[in-house]
Amino acid sequence: MATSNFEKNMSDLENIVTELEKGDLNLDESISKFEEGIKISKQCNKILEEAEKKITILLEKDGEVKEENFVSEE
Repeated sequence: MATSNFEKNMSDLENIVTELEKGDLNLDESISKFEEGIKISKQCNKILEEAEKKITILLEKDGEVKEENFVSEE
């Protein structure tokens, strides 16, 4: 399920950020963690893009079903 993958990825990403912020890693370890974080970030972005495509609002107008993209109020 995409939601559980997203949640796990976000948790993993938070852990990576925490490790990097501590500053206890050597340069090679830091670069490796950074690369891993970028990969996870891209996966999260892909999941969010797919979710955005699926979120639509169906409105019935004049006997027709009209499909509109969901617009966030943020």
